[in-house]
Amino acid sequence: MREKIIECADYIKANYSGDMPKVALVLGSGLNGLAEELTDAKIFSYGELPAFPEPTVAGHSGRLLIGKLDGTPLICLQGRVHAYEGQPAENIAIAPRVMRELGVETYILTNAAGSLKADAGPGSLMIINDHINLGGVNPLVGVNDDYFGVRFPDMLDAWNADHRTILRAIAKRENLPVSEGVYLMVKGPNFETPAEIAAFRSLGADAVGMSTVPECIAAHHCGLKVAGISGITNLAAGMTGNALTHDETMEEGANAATHLSKLLKLFIKEL
Repeated sequence: MREKIIECADYIKANYSGDMPKVALVLGSGLNGLAEELTDAKIFSYGELPAFPEPTVAGHSGRLLIGKLDGTPLICLQGRVHAYEGQPAENIAIAPRVMRELGVETYILTNAAGSLKADAGPGSLMIINDHINLGGVNPLVGVNDDYFGVRFPDMLDAWNADHRTILRAIAKRENLPVSEGVYLMVKGPNFETPAEIAAFRSLGADAVGMSTVPECIAAHHCGLKVAGISGITNLAAGMTGNALTHDETMEEGANAATHLSKLLKLFIKEL
């Protein structure tokens, strides 16, 4: 796997002539539009990148862009792969490890999530301050490669505290609808039952989704500073009595993207 990671990074370096950004951003469901705002962008499809897994889910374009967002250099990953697509867990580690090889220092993860808090509804944002992994998915399973990180990584500051402080300050200053809380991952692809949501709330979760946690684990393991923001697309199962759909996820993800775009632009500039 190490050879594949290095080959992929070398391919990107050979086909991009500018200075490599220090920040990479992963865009989740319904949040792809921000990538279109990059200027002077070099675009790679995931399919052309050696060993890079391609997403199969609507709303995940499968493109890597290197350019500038409001004048700030940025790598933008337009879409991700999920365990529920049948991807091996180790494949989810490829993207953050390639970013490490490119010299990226900060890895920003975004996602679409269901809220477990009635006062943090659709269209709002949640800064991730911790996670609960109930997805049964860990990209570090198997023989450890010390080139990327230690066998037993500590997860105390998996979601970087300094980055959370900056995000909170920006949200307060700009009066954005932003909360902060714990993201719980399930494997999916079905949405959760009302009983599961009640159980997750009792565990201390504030939002639930089907991604992000394995990427955080892999990124933190290889030394990247991770920041995470959920775009809230719905109140979780049983909270409204309405059925959940992927179309709703996409629609409300687009609504949250307006606030997310402003928050991210200011955050990346401050970094």
